[in-house]
Amino acid sequence: MPLFKKAGRDPQKALIPGVNFVEWCHIIGKNPKEALWLLFPIVNIFTFCGMAVDMVRSFNKLSLADTALAVIYAPLKFFLVGKNDKDLYVGPTLKLEKEYADSIQKATEENNTYELKRLNANNPYAKSSGREWIEAMFFAIFAAAFIRMFLIEAYVIPTSSMEGSLLVGDYLFVSKAHYGIRTPMTVAQIPLLHNTIPILNTESYLESPSLPYFRLPALTPIKRNDPVVFNVPEGDSIILTKERSFNIGSLKRPFEYYKSINELGISNYYNSILNNGTLITRPIDKRDHYIKRCVGVAGDSLQIKDGQIYINGQPNPNSNTMQFSYKVTSSSPLNLNKLDEWGVSIHDHQLQEKGYYNLNLTQVDKIKSLGGDVQVERLYKQAQFPGELYPHDTTYYGNWTADNYGPFFIPNKGATINLTPQNMAMYLRVISAYEQNKVEMKDGKVFINDKESTTYTFKQNYYWMMGDNRHNSEDSRYWGFVPEDHIVGKPLFIWFSTKNGNMKEGIRWNRIFNSAYKM
Repeated sequence: MPLFKKAGRDPQKALIPGVNFVEWCHIIGKNPKEALWLLFPIVNIFTFCGMAVDMVRSFNKLSLADTALAVIYAPLKFFLVGKNDKDLYVGPTLKLEKEYADSIQKATEENNTYELKRLNANNPYAKSSGREWIEAMFFAIFAAAFIRMFLIEAYVIPTSSMEGSLLVGDYLFVSKAHYGIRTPMTVAQIPLLHNTIPILNTESYLESPSLPYFRLPALTPIKRNDPVVFNVPEGDSIILTKERSFNIGSLKRPFEYYKSINELGISNYYNSILNNGTLITRPIDKRDHYIKRCVGVAGDSLQIKDGQIYINGQPNPNSNTMQFSYKVTSSSPLNLNKLDEWGVSIHDHQLQEKGYYNLNLTQVDKIKSLGGDVQVERLYKQAQFPGELYPHDTTYYGNWTADNYGPFFIPNKGATINLTPQNMAMYLRVISAYEQNKVEMKDGKVFINDKESTTYTFKQNYYWMMGDNRHNSEDSRYWGFVPEDHIVGKPLFIWFSTKNGNMKEGIRWNRIFNSAYKM
């Protein structure tokens, strides 16, 4: 309002949506029709920033600092200009700058050296070469951050969970527009960093202030068997180390079923992390990125029998790149170089000394072709401890394994279920953590937000994600459903690839520009 008043416009119009932007255009000398660009998502960000800069320049605030603050936080700059009585309106900057540029052009055409020298010497809009470079770099960073935040982000495969289709060291471009652009929820963040600052190993954002979840319409729905990038749901509470982040739930669960670290038989390293690490909570859009295959969409009924997924009672088409664990026995050592060419990882080199290998394989016949005495036995993965698998309930789900799991219903928006002690274990985290309700169990009854409830209607869609490397993937079988508000985007293609994620081991030239949708 103060800026409107100083510019001779009706200050009351600053409070009328739509009208205020038309008046803003008059103040800076912009065609009011161009305010319509503010209605278009993404484009409106650039339009608003440009108008903010032009607004402060119309009050003779022409320095680099003035421009930067107008872009970074326009309301503060507007407040400071409106409050300072010395900051007066000098006119619509776009018209004034054009008139000054026309004067210089006219003096140049007339070869009026004296006038040209005077205009250049007194040019209030002139910028030094240093400032030009700074503004160019700032714009480049802003544009890159904008593209990364809303359109396309580069992502590297860090683990072998999708091995067979996507390998460790594959660099992907991920489209954030296909499944609907998710607007940022975390406002205060360092551009071009996801959630940690390298070297310092600290968070690269502030949890407050924040915005509510909002997603623009999708170009295409998530289809069954699509590879999808998403924020890991269980990543809301983590312990961060120099090597990686650990979900607090996955760290705690083993200790809930064993009396001591020795009985559990795992390294004291994990016990030390649990007891000495600092707990960090992360908002949805700052949780670690995972990539898995969406094997079940909202509304599906899913079951796994002997490793085969069934959707609504029918076998789900298997990916040609899907891997399971096999025990490979051979009287002579296998050609490891050949295995690497086939994209086969050996996860326990010590097993070679016992005369067999533990391999995750896609095409078993290839392994058999290495020799006449090669024998291959399919392995089935068992839980390492009771309650390892989601929903971590031994009373009703204690017999579930990674290869024999379900059946269960994947929630879809608007679907209503009857609440029972059994399915409450399956959907408790959905209702409480993902849909933000207070849930309590009293005398066998369910209370949601302090009201007894026998049914529940879901507020958003959910998905079931699994890695192609089925016996070496931490996926929905271990942490459950992926909510729609956790979806990041659709992987497009591999733009670079290094062997095992290490440039020193070489570049996989044959994988560059391959589609991420191989099945």
